[in-house]
Order: sequence, then structure tokens, then C-alpha cells
Amino acid sequence: MATAGYRTVEVGHYDAGPMKEAVASGSITPGMLLERTSASTPTVKAHATAGARHNKLFACEDDLQGKEISEAYATTTRVRFRAFRTGDEVYAILKDGQNAAIGNFLVSNGDGKLKVMEGDSSAVEPDQHVVGVALEAVDLSASANTADSRILVEIA
Repeated sequence: MATAGYRTVEVGHYDAGPMKEAVASGSITPGMLLERTSASTPTVKAHATAGARHNKLFACEDDLQGKEISEAYATTTRVRFRAFRTGDEVYAILKDGQNAAIGNFLVSNGDGKLKVMEGDSSAVEPDQHVVGVALEAVDLSASANTADSRILVEIA
């Protein structure tokens, strides 16, 4: 299981861009991988295509409103997020049932959460859009696990 108990999604950002805001198109939990939607007003939603291209956008906790990392944004509320860059560290959400080892490549699960990249991790396939690398081992493969968990990720 995860060794750290970070209270923030932004564990280490060395050259991260500015904090951004957009309207939530669906419920969003801090630590989710996001994608922009094609609405007339700036909106974001959980990244919806497993293994697909992404912009390294992660929802951050709404600390300006006194909210914690576990408190989700409701649909139509303003979401704070950041576009992270290679080398930044994010406390993301790992999909239930996954068993991530340190160094595993992680990709989108298609619901804002991450999963371990399938196949040979020594050669990234062109259709595998890696989000980052696991910096800690998190085993959610046991049948007793019924919830997603957080994992420390270095953005690729």
C-alpha cells in the first residue's frame, strides 16, 4: 500500500504551469487525470479514454475553500487543476484491482484514474500514452480491496 499520506495532489512541481480553473462536467476527485471538453465555457471532466493521449492535467484540491484532497468537486462547480510537466510528482488515484510496483509505467484507465501499462514496460508502444512512473508500490489486487487508492507518480 501507499507509504505516504500526502494532503495535496501537488507533491513536487518544479516547473509546473499556473493553477487553472474550469467548470466540472461530472464529479471530479482531486488527483484525477482530466481532459478539456468542447463546451462554450471552459469545462473539464475525468479523462475518458483508457490509454489515450492526454495533457497531464490533474485536479487539485480546493484549498482556497478549505477543502481536502478527499473532497470531490460536484458537477458544475469550478475545478482547480494544473498542467504538470515531466519530472513533477503528483499524488494521483490508482484504479482498484491494480498492482503497481516502483518503476511501473502508468496510463489512463479511462475514468480519471490510472492503471499499470499492459505489456512489456521496457518498450513503450506508440499507442500507450504514458502518464507517469510509479514512485511507490501500491497493491490493490487483493479481493478484499473495494476502493481506489492514491499513488505517488512522477510525470513522464
